Amino acid sequence: MYVSMKGMLARANQGNYAVMAINCFNLETAKAVIGAAQELKAPIIIDLLQDHLIQHLGSKLLTRPIIEMANAASVEVAINLDHGQDIGFVKRCLKDGFSSVMMDASAYPIDDNIRITKEMVEFAQIYDASVEGEIGNIGSISSNHMTDDEMYTNPDLAIKYAKETNVDALAISYGSSHGDYPAGYVPAFRFDILEKIKGETGIPLVLHGGSGCGEENIKKSISLGINKINVGSDFFKAQLNSIKENLNSNELDYFDIIHQTITAGKALVQYYIELAGSKGKSL
Repeated sequence: MYVSMKGMLARANQGNYAVMAINCFNLETAKAVIGAAQELKAPIIIDLLQDHLIQHLGSKLLTRPIIEMANAASVEVAINLDHGQDIGFVKRCLKDGFSSVMMDASAYPIDDNIRITKEMVEFAQIYDASVEGEIGNIGSISSNHMTDDEMYTNPDLAIKYAKETNVDALAISYGSSHGDYPAGYVPAFRFDILEKIKGETGIPLVLHGGSGCGEENIKKSISLGINKINVGSDFFKAQLNSIKENLNSNELDYFDIIHQTITAGKALVQYYIELAGSKGKSL
């Protein structure tokens, strides 16, 4: 069933678990994610990154088929625009049928971030859609700009932001970075930031850059109030590894190889669903 993030995250908040949000960019990746969630009876979020949409198929062409897939599923499925930074693009995604959007105005000064996000929250109500915001600056491993002290979320500003914008979920920066960490590296999390923001706001909080963060970091994050976990790099890597393993097989054609990636992607998503505690939590 196709829903917004609002209800599933509210229940996760109450039940002290997290819902997985997996970055997809085509129908095959969405099929893997929805299939994984359906087998485990878990709510799931399809994250479509603004940059991927611009570079690949666009919002309108991709959204409608995924909505059909979601409506055919027996579990709750939301489509969320990930890191929507262009206001016009975010609004277009809502018009195209997105049930949730992330208004990422974190690069702006705090007052502008609050204003832009609040206006998007009000606009999204027209479509009965939920809105995720961000405060702080989550780093990127690919650009060698991993999260450092200056990029951590200021808890006091986050509390102010949450109260003034009325966002349904808030992404905060407390140690993770986007991308694929070097082998053996596990980031150090500032759990004090997470704990203070959750204690003062009580709203669903979001961990971006969940790939490679380590099981203990994720488990502790959930125990302290993370209710949505974004994973992209690990999902893509699992599928890429499947292609590498099967590429030289004389028994597989392109059709078979692509379907093997769906199988590999499903297994990775199910690992994270189990870790997040959302197995069996769909309505």
